[in-house]
Amino acid sequence: MRVLVTGAAGFIGSHLSQRLLARGDEVFGFDNLNAYYDPTLKEARLARLLPHPGFRFVRASLEDRPALEAAFDDFKPQRVVNLAAQAGVRYSLENPHAYIDSNIVGFMNILEACRHRGVEHLVYASSSSVYGANRKLPFAVEDSVDHPVSMYAATKKANELMAHTYSHLFDLPTTGLRFFTVYGPWGRPDMALFLFTRKILAGEPIDVFNNGKHTRDFTYIDDIVEGVIRSLDRVPGPDPQYDPMNPSPASSQAPYRVYNIGNHQPVELLRYIEVLEQCLGRKAERNLLPLQPGDVPDTYADVEALNRDTGYSPSTPIETGVSRFVEWYREFYPG
Repeated sequence: MRVLVTGAAGFIGSHLSQRLLARGDEVFGFDNLNAYYDPTLKEARLARLLPHPGFRFVRASLEDRPALEAAFDDFKPQRVVNLAAQAGVRYSLENPHAYIDSNIVGFMNILEACRHRGVEHLVYASSSSVYGANRKLPFAVEDSVDHPVSMYAATKKANELMAHTYSHLFDLPTTGLRFFTVYGPWGRPDMALFLFTRKILAGEPIDVFNNGKHTRDFTYIDDIVEGVIRSLDRVPGPDPQYDPMNPSPASSQAPYRVYNIGNHQPVELLRYIEVLEQCLGRKAERNLLPLQPGDVPDTYADVEALNRDTGYSPSTPIETGVSRFVEWYREFYPG
């Protein structure tokens, strides 16, 4: 297939592109390589993809409509995976406009490009952050998600609503994927595992929010990619079980689906730090702090819908995933 991947120099996008190329798909990567975190890491991820004969790349932003439309017209993708977004919950407290530009305006441009060019299936990144203030665990796709606690979460919820509108009005098949705390080799430097590893190796104290008591459904990158590919290969149709008298947020009379991709095995942050200490062979000095604004105390994915429809659910334990990350980190940042 010809698959256009936005955010192709990103953590998930670069891993996904590798997997698609390995199975024989053509991939068109689209990414602006912005400076939200160190662009040299993005360039290093991209450098692994560029030599592949099935890979093409353009550097541009989703908000740049002419550049996006030119990419669609040039490549003529059959399917699209939209992973480009302004990421990060905490940054959204300081710079909310960046989220509107990338996650709302940019996603609108994606929807329009897909609609007018007959794309077979749009898969897009949502987030576990849409569950916001919900306290019922595990989080299920059938739950209401009307109480976001960050602008980042609000834009991801908005993406799901926008996608549904296009599925309904224009019969565009869309699948939204709510990712749960993704980690692994080539990961994001603004995420806990990367920050902790760098500071522990430098002998610096680590900031541990909520005194380390909150839990996260840490999901290994290979499991995320497998979930994305299975979802991409399964083009949704109208849900025959959908009941408009008792509507589910997870499906529709339109060709629309939403899935959680999580390890469905929440781990307390303190345990995550212990595993990292074992892998590094060093103890962390911990700076215990309260929960940050915009953060949620716990995440836990109910993946029943993903399992039912694709036959897949993530299963990599943190002991394996953290060990692989540390191995990569020591190789990428020697010394």
